[in-house]
Amino acid sequence: MISYCSDKYQYTMGKTFVDKGLDKAIAVFNMFYRKAPDNNNWAVVSGINEVLEMIAGFGTQPESFFEKFLPGENYKDFCRFLTSVRFTGDVYAMDEGQIAFPLQPVITVVAPLLEAQILETPLLTIMNHQMAVATKASRVTRSTGKPVSEFGSRRAHGPWAALHGAKAAYTAGCVSTSNILATIKFDIPSTGTMAHSYVTAFGCSVQSEYEAFDTYIKSHRGEGLILLIDTYDTLRSGIRNAIKAFKANGIDDSYKPFYGVRLDSGDLTYLSQKSREMLEREGLSDCLIFASNALDEYLISDLERQNAAIDCYGVGDAIATSKHNPCFGNVYKMVQIDQKPVLKLSEDKTKVINPGFQITYRIYQNNESKADVTCLRGDKLAVALEAGKDVLLRDEYDQTKRTTYVEGSYVAEKLQHKVMENGKRLRPDTSAQEKQDTYLAELSRMNPTERRIINPHYHKVDISDDLYDLKMKLIYTIKEELNHV
Repeated sequence: MISYCSDKYQYTMGKTFVDKGLDKAIAVFNMFYRKAPDNNNWAVVSGINEVLEMIAGFGTQPESFFEKFLPGENYKDFCRFLTSVRFTGDVYAMDEGQIAFPLQPVITVVAPLLEAQILETPLLTIMNHQMAVATKASRVTRSTGKPVSEFGSRRAHGPWAALHGAKAAYTAGCVSTSNILATIKFDIPSTGTMAHSYVTAFGCSVQSEYEAFDTYIKSHRGEGLILLIDTYDTLRSGIRNAIKAFKANGIDDSYKPFYGVRLDSGDLTYLSQKSREMLEREGLSDCLIFASNALDEYLISDLERQNAAIDCYGVGDAIATSKHNPCFGNVYKMVQIDQKPVLKLSEDKTKVINPGFQITYRIYQNNESKADVTCLRGDKLAVALEAGKDVLLRDEYDQTKRTTYVEGSYVAEKLQHKVMENGKRLRPDTSAQEKQDTYLAELSRMNPTERRIINPHYHKVDISDDLYDLKMKLIYTIKEELNHV
């Protein structure tokens, strides 16, 4: 059913395509974004598997399904026709976990026009959600060298968002999730401590807090033990009761797999430092201090600069909802129809798209990512890059800026791969761990200045001369026509 989570206009346009005989024309659509959120320079790809699953779901609904939103005699034949529409085209995509820059095709669809058009809304629904979460998770996990767990299910925009958001967050560097369904479906490590209601269930006193901790340790011995210590007073009650309960149960630095306390309110720097001092005095040096409480990359960065005694973080709504930029900007635009390149013009220069059937190459030197260039498939630069020849890249907006890569000094890798052919999937899904490995490997190849949270250095992203010339030719042709209207 997710295949039909669409906008009506996809189908009203589709009827006209059929009436005109355009529905079988082979179209090329690119899904890309124009600007990364949070003034970032790049985004993390997530959602490709769910898009392929969505595409496979077309052709599953009866005529009565379509008649509910396309009623009347005028649509009767079209509704009957839609029952047989299945995707028969090709799909190219970046790998999940790959790092994508603005205007690069994250997904390219090559298919009969009607089939390609009706993919737009469900495809964007999936990709905009997951790339928003993954890109935010990347920023949060890059703000510290310590582990970050995703704790945002209760703030997510529904169960589907919680589940797939957990996958996207793990892809972009989180070490675990609180969501048990994500563990079942994606084999992502799950983690959980306790709620304040667990502590208050034993009563409302300092003594009952100790009883809650003591009982929890006895109930969960052999597992990771994290005690929530801010229900009443972190320093005068919580940390003291935690130490007392640990020692009463023989929990010390020899305990495996791990033990610790969790802070969920207050001045986390001060409380973590004071808690660490008390733990050290009692010989509990390996006791972890886990922090939560509406954290994001900016707060974590501040905690790190203040030398907070925190070993790991739990982050909820900032990741699960991509709180600062909840709407990711992927768009889905036609770039070619029946072998003819097309583009969309705009008064806003940033909205002018790149035409034609494209592919992006990433250039590495000494295993460091140096530049990306998007070419027309098979154009002169694409051929030279694949052969490892000398290449010259020019900045699209400033032709005086140019860089030469000499034969033998670089490696160029394709970023888009064919994942579906003639409507059949070519690659199985990868595991959540493989997705995260892809992300971490690509992140490690970026220059450290490009990984900064604040004011990152911008990666060099260009288009080939042939693509630039085609774009300018189409723009010039349209402008000339407009000048004679």
